[in-house]
Amino acid sequence: QVQVVESGGGLVQAGGSLRLSCAASGRTFSSYALAWFRQAPGKEREFVAAISRSGGMTYYADSVKGRFTISRDNAKNTVYLQMNSLIPEDTAVYYCAAGYRNANYVSITVAEYDYWGQGTQVTVSI
Repeated sequence: QVQVVESGGGLVQAGGSLRLSCAASGRTFSSYALAWFRQAPGKEREFVAAISRSGGMTYYADSVKGRFTISRDNAKNTVYLQMNSLIPEDTAVYYCAAGYRNANYVSITVAEYDYWGQGTQVTVSI
């Protein structure tokens, strides 16, 4: 069982930056692929970014590519999402997700992740 807890959300003006963190429990953190998803009001949860077990592979949604960076620190059981050049369309609840992997690859669908945090609100104002 893995528990994940997000933090770092808040209100920011367009063009600003935020860094989200996700702390995970468990001694096998390095066996889990991790990802960030987001959900805006009235919309389905959508993929944002993913990172492999080792951190050597990452993948981004086209809408955030070049602005967001996902990283992980396996020694601290933490994954990060650095968000730069934020735009109002980035406003959503951001969720951290973890999924056990027996190989080093990334996954980008909701169904491939077993453990989810409660989410953290990110609001980007004009």
